[in-house]
Amino acid sequence: MLEVLPPFSGPVLALCLCVALLAGTVKGMVGFAMPMVLVSGLGSLISPEWALAGLILPTLATNGVQALAQGPAAALGSIRRFRVFLLVGMAMLLASAQLVSWLPQDVLLLMIGAPICLFAVLQLLGWQPRLAAAHRGWEVGCAALAGFIGGFSGVWGPPTVAYLTALGTEKSEQMRVQGVIYGLGAVALTVAHMGSGVLNRETVWLSVMLLPPAFLGMWLGGLVRARIDQAAFRRATLLVLLIAGLNLLRRALV
Repeated sequence: MLEVLPPFSGPVLALCLCVALLAGTVKGMVGFAMPMVLVSGLGSLISPEWALAGLILPTLATNGVQALAQGPAAALGSIRRFRVFLLVGMAMLLASAQLVSWLPQDVLLLMIGAPICLFAVLQLLGWQPRLAAAHRGWEVGCAALAGFIGGFSGVWGPPTVAYLTALGTEKSEQMRVQGVIYGLGAVALTVAHMGSGVLNRETVWLSVMLLPPAFLGMWLGGLVRARIDQAAFRRATLLVLLIAGLNLLRRALV
């Protein structure tokens, strides 16, 4: 058993489990931000490579559950509707995952975090842009951005949520669509980092250990989400999106 334990002290491992519980709770409430919380929280406790490896399996498993919560037929419908987003995002994710060992991230994270923060603040202040569902230019652009940053950081939620919010996606559909998009993205991320070496026979055990608290947190967050209406869900989503953007700025500037 000792050979599968990560090379951290007991208190550090316990804190990692608490981070996974928090990440699952946030995801259960608004449908995203698990990679953001995990990579930020774990990254303050352990090395970036271990943090990225740790988030892979919890992200993969919880998104699978979220995508299939309303049945396979509904999930397939979401795949058909957002097939362009999925294909572009996964292609960019697979490509950018190979840059994880040498790409300077600070300028890119700054360029991503600033527009995300601006979008969330303007929406919270009452500005509500609406995009046509068939607007392929925005769909391709948001998908490319989400996949590109997701490949080397494990965080692809903010551009995706900004796009879905601008579409005015209904609460239950947005949860399902996010599960489908992030779930397929998580499959691509898993494959990519098995190839990059980030997820290996040593680091995979941390990812396995984070699964139970992540699922427990997701269940707790779902209880909260069931008690709020569409308007409250939208505000909560935008607040988490703002925090995500601020976190990207923090990572760029600190």
